[in-house]
Amino acid sequence: RAQELCYQAFDTHGRRRVQLAREAIHVCPDCADAYVILAEQAGTLEAEMEHYTQAMAAAERALGPEAMEEHVGHFWGVSSTRPYMRARFGVAQCLEQAERLDEAVDHYEELLRLNPGDNQGVRHVLLPKLLQLGRDVEAARLLKQYDEASAHWDYSRALLAFRLSGKSAAARRELRTALRANSHVPELLLGDAPLPMPPHYSPGSPEEAIVCAEELRGAFAETEGALSWLAAEHRRRQKKAAARDKELRRKQRGQKRKPKGR
Repeated sequence: RAQELCYQAFDTHGRRRVQLAREAIHVCPDCADAYVILAEQAGTLEAEMEHYTQAMAAAERALGPEAMEEHVGHFWGVSSTRPYMRARFGVAQCLEQAERLDEAVDHYEELLRLNPGDNQGVRHVLLPKLLQLGRDVEAARLLKQYDEASAHWDYSRALLAFRLSGKSAAARRELRTALRANSHVPELLLGDAPLPMPPHYSPGSPEEAIVCAEELRGAFAETEGALSWLAAEHRRRQKKAAARDKELRRKQRGQKRKPKGR
């Protein structure tokens, strides 16, 4: 009954949503999603953190220690574990907002241990935090575990290669791959203007570049020499592209001038 009230609350807004969540807690004090809803409606970071922490504790009580161990490796695949996952993700995000990044990372990594399938997309918020904290071994392990084609992943690999070997051929190769994936990212990483997050994006698009740059700005900025290296490689690529375009136009003009044969 309490969970049904939460499902109703998820589909409503404002005061009614809060009322349904509080009613769910009255029905069952261990209804974790009710605390999650209260966290989402909280007016301060402190209140949000308190509700998410209560949600985690409630979910642990509801599941019990045996279930917590039994479902390791396929959390989220069992619907009864999802309130716990939502609560723990919320705790991690609150810690991140409070700039307690090491603690946030611990929660993100535990979420991936419980559910390597990562239905919540935890890896995408974890990777930039690992890079920002200089936890390169863990970042490299995460990149290998979730080998995906995206600008976010490609620019992260390039940054790791630069940290490892500086302005090397290996780092340049990784950066070339990243530039092919999305050529809009360098200008955003090199700028300091606020980046409004888009509601959606497609691979290679300016919108994807905004998401990628916003996630990786801190890591690039804190890596000595990384931004100047990125700027130099980006200019070199632009010059090569301009030279190719010039040569192509020259050839096209030459073909137009050739007399037609009999």
